[in-house]
Amino acid sequence: MRRRIIIVTAVHGPSAHHLHDAYKSLCAQELPADWEWHWLIQEDGQTDDVAPHVPDDERVTFRQGRRGGPGVARTMALAHADGEYVKILDADDQLPPGALARDIAVLERDPSIGWTTSRVLDLLPDGSTVGFDQDPEDGPIELGAVLEHWRAHNYRAQVHPATLCVRRDLLLALGGWMALPASEDTGLLLALDAVSRGYFIRDVGLLYRKWPGQATGQAAHTDTAERDARMAVVEARAQALAYYRWNYPALAGSDR
Repeated sequence: MRRRIIIVTAVHGPSAHHLHDAYKSLCAQELPADWEWHWLIQEDGQTDDVAPHVPDDERVTFRQGRRGGPGVARTMALAHADGEYVKILDADDQLPPGALARDIAVLERDPSIGWTTSRVLDLLPDGSTVGFDQDPEDGPIELGAVLEHWRAHNYRAQVHPATLCVRRDLLLALGGWMALPASEDTGLLLALDAVSRGYFIRDVGLLYRKWPGQATGQAAHTDTAERDARMAVVEARAQALAYYRWNYPALAGSDR
């Protein structure tokens, strides 16, 4: 029996035309022997705008649901996640060659690692790319390290939540993505950081498309009052998880 890595994508009408490029990047992935991918595309809404852009491929499952934001759409997609690892891929982003194989290799090699992230390059409209100047070293990310950096750098983590690959059971144990209008992926990242060691892969693992229609480019995303409230909830959740000392995997004799 082949093992599966699940790719979860939330999509709405304005970003649906980018699905073709995301699909091409998936098809270019070379996986380890006996592995395959299953792409779950969940529309945030029930329109006629997305379906025409969904690839005709038996490895792709498309479903729709009531609008609730990308976090709700991704969490709903988990009902059909039939593999042990879940990889995030936003509709307008692309995976460089080897990204999935590197995620699988880390999680297979070390059962104490609950999740991986990787290096990101911003993909600009002219096709050029720009890197990030705060990438950590390749290797494990210890409990609480992401929260510490995030607090010290104006709510900006040193690793990108759009690159997450996570053990499915751990993702479900944390309830999926946070019920926030934005930053739901950062909330998940910091929750994972509170309960499990992660791993940063220095190889480029994502091309993060910058374009006028992306959600993070809208004025509502930077509204000060809403942003402060989102960050407060994200931080409080991470602190509460750390306080109650629930860890993955269970750490015998932990002094946290």
